[in-house]
Amino acid sequence: MIASLTGTVAHVGLDRVVVDVGGVGYLVHATPTTLAGLRVGETARVATSMVVREDSMTLYGFGDADERDVFEAVQTVSGVGPRLALAMLAVHTPDALRRAVATEDLAALTRVPGIGRKGAQRIVLELGDRLGPASGSAPAEAATAAATVAGDHTERVVEALTGLGWPAKQADDAVAKVLAEAGAEVVAADEVATTLRAALRLLGGHRG
Repeated sequence: MIASLTGTVAHVGLDRVVVDVGGVGYLVHATPTTLAGLRVGETARVATSMVVREDSMTLYGFGDADERDVFEAVQTVSGVGPRLALAMLAVHTPDALRRAVATEDLAALTRVPGIGRKGAQRIVLELGDRLGPASGSAPAEAATAAATVAGDHTERVVEALTGLGWPAKQADDAVAKVLAEAGAEVVAADEVATTLRAALRLLGGHRG
């Protein structure tokens, strides 16, 4: 089992990255927020989960071990495979998923492409407390609404969106709307991922 990769980023695509480790290029499927933090030519460490099928072995990558653990846990729900699990983490952070399950927030879960009301009910029922408690107490939507960046942070979000295939003007407009709705002070660089998630939801979800 490959639990993580550390190497040079050789390529970043819409839904995948190639990490060169000792001359071997590993193709890793990942969420837009994970991909947005990677740059071609730079060294990166990606937490990974390997899904083995009869006819394939596929690596999925994450920004940290917590994301990977949630990815693996949600697949214990009947009908949830790796692609849907990845989509859940493209739309929600691990803690947002924990809160959605703990509070039986079906509306939050059905915002994930591919999850309907019955699927959301099954996720709540079968996951129970397997995801553990959320690290924060603020509601997921409030955390997203409060997230804002400025200067080069804004540029990074727009750059990530255009890199994922959206036109520059559409990306600019989406980020501007997210920041306008936030109406908060500038926060740390680690909120770039939160802002990117909000923009992706505004643009219609993730690609992949």
